[in-house]
Order: sequence, then C-alpha cells, then structure tokens
Amino acid sequence: MTGRTVAHFLKTEAGGGMLLAFAALLALFVANSPLSGAYFDALKTQWTLDLGVWRIDASLKDWVKDGLMAVFFYVIGLELKRELTTGELSNPRTVLLPVAGAIGGAAAPVLLYWIMAGTLDPRGWPVPVATDIAFALAALSILAPKVDPRLRLFLLTLAVVDDLLAILLIAFLFTSNLALTPLLAALVLLAATSALGRRYALPIWLYPVIALCVWGLAKESGVHTSVMAVAAAMIVPPRLIAGKQTLISKLEHAIHPVSAFFVLPVFAFCAAGVTFAGLSLAQVTSGVPAAVALALAFGKPIGVTAFAFASARLFGAPLPFSTREIIGVGCLCGIGFTMSLFIGGLAFAGDEAGEAGARLGVLMGSTLSLLMAGAVLRFWPRPNAAKTTGGL
Repeated sequence: MTGRTVAHFLKTEAGGGMLLAFAALLALFVANSPLSGAYFDALKTQWTLDLGVWRIDASLKDWVKDGLMAVFFYVIGLELKRELTTGELSNPRTVLLPVAGAIGGAAAPVLLYWIMAGTLDPRGWPVPVATDIAFALAALSILAPKVDPRLRLFLLTLAVVDDLLAILLIAFLFTSNLALTPLLAALVLLAATSALGRRYALPIWLYPVIALCVWGLAKESGVHTSVMAVAAAMIVPPRLIAGKQTLISKLEHAIHPVSAFFVLPVFAFCAAGVTFAGLSLAQVTSGVPAAVALALAFGKPIGVTAFAFASARLFGAPLPFSTREIIGVGCLCGIGFTMSLFIGGLAFAGDEAGEAGARLGVLMGSTLSLLMAGAVLRFWPRPNAAKTTGGL
C-alpha cells in the first residue's frame, strides 16, 4: 500500500468521521424535538422489495442496518484484504503490537461489562468490543495533528483488527436458522469467482455485482449480511492494474467515499436517535447504559495499553511510542459508535428499551472516551525527544 493511498484513506476516514458526528448530533436533536414522533415513525415504515420470485419486507431502519450497511462491511473486507496482503498485517514483526492491543481492547471491555451488568442483562457484552475507525481517526487528526504518522497507522491497524473480531462475533452470535441451499449457493459463487479471479483478469465491476448477489443469498440463508459482505470483499485478488495500483485499492478508492460520506452518516442518523424524555438519573447511571459506557471508556484504554506493553515485553515487539501515546490511542479506541450501535441493534433485537439503553451507553461511552483522549493527548506532558523511543 503506497503512502499516497494511506494518506487518501486517512483523509477520507477523518472527513467521514466529522460528518458522522454531525449526523449523530442531528439525530439526537430530532429525537428530542417536536419532530420526534415523525422520526421514530419513519424508522418503522415498512419498505418492500418484490422481484416476483423473491420478496423482502423490512422497516426502513432494518434496510439501513442490513442493506445499506453491507456497503460499509464490504469496505471493511477490502481494508482487511489489503492489510493482509500489502499492509501492516502482512508483516509478522509489526503486526504483533496492534493485534495484541486489539485483543486486549476487546477482552477488557467484555470483562468490565460482565462485572457491571452481566447478571442483569448479559446480552450487551458484545457491544463495547469494536472501535469506530472513522471517528477515532478524525479525533486523532484534531487532537494531535502533528503526531508521528506511525501512530496513525498503529491506530488504523488496531481498529481494523478490532473490526475483524467484531465481525467474528457477529458471525457466531447472530447467525441462526440456517437455510443451507442459499448458503451453499453463496459459498459456491464466492469460490468460483475467487478461482477465476486468480486465473483471469476479471472486469472490476464484476466483484461488486457478485457481492450484491451474495448479499441476496445471505438474506435468505440466515447468515448475517455483514459477514457475507466481508467474505465477498476477501475474494478480490491483489493483482496490479497497469502496473500501478492493485485491484483492491482501486475498488476501495471507488467505494470508500460512498461508505464514509453517505452510508455511515445515514446509519448514524437512523441509529443514534435516543429520546431523553422520562429518563431518570438512576436509569442513566446503572444497568446496560452505564455498563456499556464504562466498558468503552475504561475497558478499552486499560486493555489496549496492558496488552500492547505486555506483548512488547514478552515477545520483543518494537514499541516506538510513548506511554502517553499508547494510552491516548487506547482512549480513542473507546469511541465505539458505528460498530457498537450496529451490534447493539443485533444484541437487543426486538427489545426497544434494551436497544435504547445500549445506544445511550454507546453515546455516553464514546463521548467520555473522546474527552479522555483529549485530556491525554493535549494536556499530558510530552516526554523529552530523547525518551520518546521505547515507550517507557
């Protein structure tokens, strides 16, 4: 992956993160305004796709979550494939630190959630696992605009691994009532396209078309569409086009802005609307909202920092960052937003009160994480230049 491609990716994520924040704030405003009734009624409106032999009836909210968000997960799949083939995840020496940080950043929030709310409502434990790449990178670019570029790549790689862990959770926890025929058809289609793509130079437009077909089969199979969207992206071969750019980078270049500037803001507007009417202080500071919020805000930095330093000590992994920078990145990883809202909708499907509590917890935890990251990156004294290498 070239430096120019990395810079374009980071710039798109940062810009998309700012638009995402605006969409979330707009949703909160509308949900607590006289337009509240119209907003929630619109989300429940039924939309039908009828192709004669195939029919889908779903609410607008479900179309955004299971349909539009498939584009977002397709981009995540392309990111994963690129990182595994030409990016940070392709180098065993440099991948250990962000992978360890991601594992710690997933395990600690889960443990903290279980301590706080596991016996009251265990369904919410997957919610604080993931990191919002767009929000985290946008926050880093604002809070530390002159930070070492390697720290941005560390955060990006850590967040990508985080998303992979979240996708695996979705695959294992939210797949039910499997229909084998459409599932096998999807797998055969993916395998055939992958084999042909390795042997022949298939046209680039064919891969998104195959992804659309796989999405339709996923809807019928019972496997969540997000998982199959990632699988559809992973079959794109890393071959060069005209000796300059890989097919993966070209597709990502084309689809990533659509995901960052359209799909995610629309999802944020539909998912972040929480009404504060009738909420008491006790409801906000206990149960699912408090558990999710504290798991994100404190579990993430504790897990990321502890596992990153432990891997550096145990395996001799390079750690070219200061303690301040590692903790700051850990705090940024607590901005769960997009993926956390998405998983919350799956974990509390059919339970409006539970989903609202999870949404509130995600919003509180992400906000607290942003404030903590700001305090660390802006007000924590920087070490002397001579001490910045080695992290301690």
